[in-house]
Amino acid sequence: MKIDSLNWQILSCLQQNARQSNAEIGRKVGISSPAVAERIRKMEDAGLIQGYYADVSPFESGYQLKAIVTLRAFMGKLKPFLAKVKTYDEVINCYRVTGNENIVMEVILKNQKHLEIFIDQLITYGECKTQIVLSQIVSKNEVKSV
Repeated sequence: MKIDSLNWQILSCLQQNARQSNAEIGRKVGISSPAVAERIRKMEDAGLIQGYYADVSPFESGYQLKAIVTLRAFMGKLKPFLAKVKTYDEVINCYRVTGNENIVMEVILKNQKHLEIFIDQLITYGECKTQIVLSQIVSKNEVKSV
């Protein structure tokens, strides 16, 4: 799908606030509400827009720690881990990466004891390193025109 400058403007609006109306977006980008709806539908159909989500605060929902956990899988343990990681409620993002570690996970935890229990589950799959997140500097930065 070709993404023209008008589609990029619509995408920018949606990335800033996906709940705004098509009429609101249309006023910002200079086209009608039905034209906005049609462009959004085409971008959804093409897989460019992959979904709309509620951004829930882990802290306000009872989690006190956020951490980045890397895993360097033991020989023969990567595939079993890739299947298992999908079952961990603590994992909010997981990436398979290049480099010394195979996996990078963003996790949320209730407290230090919860972190210890979680790490104990992971060490059967490989060597773990954990970094506690102190603050978030950039969050969900917009995807912009290339």
